[in-house]
Amino acid sequence: MDITEFYDTFFEEADELLAEMESHLLELDVDNPDVERLNAIFRAAHSIKGGAGTFGFEALQRTTHLLENLLDYTRRGELALRRDIVDTFLEAKDMLNDQLDAYRQGGEPDPEALERICETLRRLALEELGEDAGAEVAGAAPSAPASPEPAADPAPAEAAPSAGEGTPDGGARFQVTLIGVADKDRDLLIEELAQLGDIEDQQADGERHRVVLTSSLSGDDIEAVMCFIAEPEQLEVRALDAAAPAATSESKPEVKAEAEAVPAPAATKPAAPAKAEAAAKSSDAAKKGGESTSIRVPVSKVDQIINLVGELIITQSMLNQVAEDSETVNDGALVTGLNLLQRTARDLQEAVMSVRMVPMDYVFSRFPRLVRDLAGKLGKDVELITEGKSTELDKGLTERIIDPLTHLVRNSLDHGIETPDRREAAGKPRTGRLTLSAQHQGGNILIEVIDDGGGLNRDKILEKARSSGLSVSDSMSDDEVWQLIFAPGFSTADAVSDVSGRGVGMDVVKRNIQAMGGHVEILSTPGQGTTTRIVLPLTLAILDGMSIKVGEEMFILPVSAVIESLQPRADDLYSMAGGDVLLKVREDYLPVVAVHHALDVADAITDPTRAIAVIVQGEGRRYALLVDQLVGQQQVVVKNLETNYRKVPGVSAATILGDGSVALILDVADMHRLGQSKKENPVFGAPTRARPVEEVEPS
Repeated sequence: MDITEFYDTFFEEADELLAEMESHLLELDVDNPDVERLNAIFRAAHSIKGGAGTFGFEALQRTTHLLENLLDYTRRGELALRRDIVDTFLEAKDMLNDQLDAYRQGGEPDPEALERICETLRRLALEELGEDAGAEVAGAAPSAPASPEPAADPAPAEAAPSAGEGTPDGGARFQVTLIGVADKDRDLLIEELAQLGDIEDQQADGERHRVVLTSSLSGDDIEAVMCFIAEPEQLEVRALDAAAPAATSESKPEVKAEAEAVPAPAATKPAAPAKAEAAAKSSDAAKKGGESTSIRVPVSKVDQIINLVGELIITQSMLNQVAEDSETVNDGALVTGLNLLQRTARDLQEAVMSVRMVPMDYVFSRFPRLVRDLAGKLGKDVELITEGKSTELDKGLTERIIDPLTHLVRNSLDHGIETPDRREAAGKPRTGRLTLSAQHQGGNILIEVIDDGGGLNRDKILEKARSSGLSVSDSMSDDEVWQLIFAPGFSTADAVSDVSGRGVGMDVVKRNIQAMGGHVEILSTPGQGTTTRIVLPLTLAILDGMSIKVGEEMFILPVSAVIESLQPRADDLYSMAGGDVLLKVREDYLPVVAVHHALDVADAITDPTRAIAVIVQGEGRRYALLVDQLVGQQQVVVKNLETNYRKVPGVSAATILGDGSVALILDVADMHRLGQSKKENPVFGAPTRARPVEEVEPS
């Protein structure tokens, strides 16, 4: 059997275990550590080491072996935790991530980095315990050998044999039971077991297949390795010999055999068997029909299904169009069938899209470590609070939002939250608060980065903007001033550091968010803090759109951006200096953007009083888009225009309509910028009855 076919499963599960390890390490109270957290951290390292040994990932096995020994001393209370020790464990976890990445790419980890982390862990053990981290822990049962250590390590009396070779006395005997495994998969699993030891006997009994195995590994190791291949509820491991090491989730780490066995301390409490935990899982699975409740599916397969659902929706729209254009529109059975197809297609689309949705915890879980490390580097005390971790977002967007969020968090820590002394002098708690929150808002997701720092300095931003040659005035609103920090090269930092001050980042943040169909807003109060708000669509695959007509062209507006529509009156239109026109809507004056003017559409209505004004919102501002006609609302499949054609100003994407024609999906905020860039041309082709600027009433 080619064991490499299980690599991807190992890598995925190892990534999850390392993420779990980091989470527990960050939440540890070093003065009073939670025993269950320590056990969970140890189990994560232990499981990774078992898999690494099976797949021959030597560097990974060496590192986890040393780390596992230290963790075992820690959970038994023999190694007192301090912040710097936790930092070392986190450093080791980072190195394990790097090693996994190297093996995932088919290479080998950096040997210098490997020796450096191994030496760090050994030095920690010698300084704190007076022992080598590679030596056998007191009370641990000898098991599989670790990878060869450098010559500086105490040489073992005799190296233990590799897995599958057995020990001189034949090793320990185990009964391994495979439950509900298909014949093909069962054969593969038995081949894998043969690599872990010698198979003495096999018996089949209905859904259960029993294998008697002699192995130098512990039962816990056998479980750890096999669970990278099979589901936990499909496997049971039981020791047949009384002297055999039991399969326990709290077993001691496996290490090299020493010349003299060290007796276990009498006060050491026996570890709770992992078999009980596995049995509980098996019992729960049995109650649900004996099948696993989840499966691993590559994202590419889900994307393929989403594309097919998109094509189904386009086909359904085409059928509706054909029915409306033909004499069969009054055929009751056909209309009923088409309506049923439409409902089913929408339900199918929502169900498939939900598969791609992942909780924001996937994103937020990356920041406790960043905040901890950066706050320590800046000499600040910061408490991180996360809200709405269960709020779901399309996986494709979660991957792309991580970098912008990282920059915003770093900005809040560096520029926003003050040092403890400055906070205390201002009457604030010495510990600052940084909040990451997420919530659904209509068809969008609202993500906020909130700090209780000093807030943005309006005068300093304006001064910097003037010195940078930007066009600003003291009459600008706060919102307009805050948006200046997104200008390329803009920075108010007094000095350049490795954290900030180079004037790069915020403009990239804004561009990346706009590329995802979203926008970013800033709210700030001097002395109280700053809130950076990101508004994103829940998905970029399919959206609810409003069809509008301009001339003979059909366009799509995202329904989530539409507020209302109305027909302008001459008395509500005001001409401004520079050719701009404002539309008064109740007490607000909104910039008017004529779609035909911005996109050069011929044969369109040029008199604004005969057009329809669609009030939309983009990047936190409202605009009035002038169109000829509102056609209707429909669900559209988003096609990337830049990938298939090129970037078109004012357009975010394209879609295929029911008649097979292509319609452009408008970018609301970019439409306004596009209209502004064409101010040298008259906005309307025919004279308007817009009132002069002198008559604009104060808002």
